[in-house]
Amino acid sequence: MTTAQKTAALVLVELRANDPEATSALQVARARLAAGDRLASLRRFRLFELKGELPAPDEIESRMHRSTQFWNPSKERGSLLGAGAPGPFAAGEVLLLVTERGGERRPAAERWWRHDGGARIEVREGVLWAMRWEDGAADEGRAEALAVTTSSETGLLCNPHAQDWRLLAAGGELPADWISRRSATRTVRARRGSGS
Repeated sequence: MTTAQKTAALVLVELRANDPEATSALQVARARLAAGDRLASLRRFRLFELKGELPAPDEIESRMHRSTQFWNPSKERGSLLGAGAPGPFAAGEVLLLVTERGGERRPAAERWWRHDGGARIEVREGVLWAMRWEDGAADEGRAEALAVTTSSETGLLCNPHAQDWRLLAAGGELPADWISRRSATRTVRARRGSGS
């Protein structure tokens, strides 16, 4: 018997093979953006946030492996990120979370979870980019200039008119409720994302 508790968990999904979208974005960033100068790597993941009465981590993983709501096991692999664990991120990687404004909820996954015998939970999904520069200089301004499209010379990974975004400094700990967190304001500073 498992004991459910109200909590949140993050699940990271990545392609088993090379990611053509990340490879293309890396090439474009290096060739066309000032912030892409000396960009060493750019990786893309899908990130799911489960929030509600969740069972123990081993049961969460078992359930997710029984479903195709979260990833396609033929071409992707998924892993539950432990509390405080750094995940599969290299030293010096700055993380960028991009979500579709008002469209991050995954009702089909929520229904599947409930049908599989789970409690009612909320499932949200975003895209997580991991950026690393050769010189290790990954300040917030440089990461933002690479990430958020504000002109033909800046940004590549997020359209601030339709998407929300958050940056996490290299070595930072991923909050378990990172997708569902809301900023207090989204006015003139909309270019800076919707908070951390």
